[in-house]
Parts: sequence; structure tokens; C-alpha cells
Amino acid sequence: MEKALQAKWEGKVSAKLSNATVDQIWPLFTDFFNFQKWFPSLSTCHGIHGTNGDPGCIRYCSGFSIPSNVGDKPVSWSKERLIAVDHAQHSLTYEIVDSNIGFESYVSTVKIVPGSDPGDDHDHQCGCAIEWSFTVDPVEGWALDDLVRKYEEGIQRMAQKMEASFGNRVS
Repeated sequence: MEKALQAKWEGKVSAKLSNATVDQIWPLFTDFFNFQKWFPSLSTCHGIHGTNGDPGCIRYCSGFSIPSNVGDKPVSWSKERLIAVDHAQHSLTYEIVDSNIGFESYVSTVKIVPGSDPGDDHDHQCGCAIEWSFTVDPVEGWALDDLVRKYEEGIQRMAQKMEASFGNRVS
């Protein structure tokens, strides 16, 4: 009963990539079943239902930096369903349908947005940014600030890894 009265936690983090474009980064997110290539500390990610990148598909992920809250099980895992993909807006939304990390009613949206050169009056495109937002029921044993900090660390490391894969080839 007490849990039902608590407000949902909402958080948003972002990372700028100056050496990669929206068109380079977007496909890395729509490859929904292979996210372990980019997300630090995610050791496993593979499809368990549906077609990779299509709404309704489900991936299994394990080994993130958020610890398991189930007994003494060492490996954290989640099953995540892709809810929506908007290729025109470079946005995708997914939800956790099952996990051992304490997330209930978790929905997350990732959006890749064009960057602009702040010194240019013509809004010259310069790289891009990844925006990652989430809404989740409060997680027992955690504070919202701690969770946002985990996301911030993860997105910065992920952005560095993605950007490094493209070198300096911004086109």
C-alpha cells in the first residue's frame, strides 16, 4: 500500500558526441539485440522474442552496474521489450518486463538529436547528442540521485565508445 502512494522516479541524462552524426549513432540503438557492444558493463544482450528492432521484440540483458536485489545472485539481468521506434525523430522507447534488479514499471526513451555549433548563427550541424530518460517506480535501497548518477556514468562511457568507433569521420 505504501509503495502505491510513492511518486514515480523520473530521470534524464544526455551525452554530446562531437565526432559522430545522428545517422551514424541511430543504427547502434535500433540494433536492439546487440546493445552489449556499446553499453559499458553490459556483458550479455541478445534477442529472445521477435525481430531485432521491431516494436514488440524482447531482449535479455545481463551484467550491468546496477546490482541484483535477489538474495545472493551475483548477475543482474532484465528482459526488455521495445515499445516504439520513431525513425524520423530518432527515438525509441522500451520497458523492462522482468528483472532481478528491483525495477518495476520501468519505461525508458532514448533519443538521438543533432548537435549545433554554438558559435555559428546558421545552426551548423556539429555532432549529435544522446538523450536518455526513464520513469520507474522507486527502487528499494536506492535514492533517485544514485540511479541518475549510474545512468550519467553509463551514457558518458557509452558515448565515448560509440564515438571512438567512428574516429573523426563526421560527414
